[in-house]
Amino acid sequence: MKTALVIGATGLIGRNLVFELIKSPQFSKVTVLVRRNIEIKHDKLNQILLDFDELDKYKEAIVADTIFCCLGSTKSKTPDPILYKQIDFDYPLTVAKFAKQNGASHYLLVSSIGANVDSSVFYTKLKGEIEAAISEIGYKSFSIFRPSLLLGSRIESRPLETITQFLMRVLNPLFIGPLKLYKAINGTEVAKALLKKAIEAKPGTEIILNNTMLDLAKD
Repeated sequence: MKTALVIGATGLIGRNLVFELIKSPQFSKVTVLVRRNIEIKHDKLNQILLDFDELDKYKEAIVADTIFCCLGSTKSKTPDPILYKQIDFDYPLTVAKFAKQNGASHYLLVSSIGANVDSSVFYTKLKGEIEAAISEIGYKSFSIFRPSLLLGSRIESRPLETITQFLMRVLNPLFIGPLKLYKAINGTEVAKALLKKAIEAKPGTEIILNNTMLDLAKD
């Protein structure tokens, strides 16, 4: 059986992923790095409370076969671009480096649709940059997930996103064929896709697009 480590476990995708990992017979232990306790209790679960600005102090604890990064913020929640970069770039990269040094073989990154190092949009450019930076570390398997708009209940309130989610739920049936790439996707569906790709552990770098995630969640 494998061991897993999750960062971003308090977010929409991360919470659902922790549940999926706990249920999976393929994983014997699930470690989460969090700023605050998550309301999940299980023999498999190991919670490490920390300050992400002091990750170097926890280097020896960043150990698992499979690393999942579900960290991510929004411009409205984190308007400061320096802090935004810390969350979406610095923390995921630092964990990737420490975990690889400690023997991890597979890194699964939740990125975003449109991620591109050459993008003129700060958000999608940064996502492209973190994809590129982690790919250079040399993991045996590197899985990049690029979901579209996420559906599901978050712990924190995001009024504008709630309105957008409502509209997308109404319009989602229209997103068929090639448009499936842009169809809104539930956090639970992304979590299920992450688990399946973690179990598969295909060597090399693989980009999993939104339409593929939707298909994986159905199987």
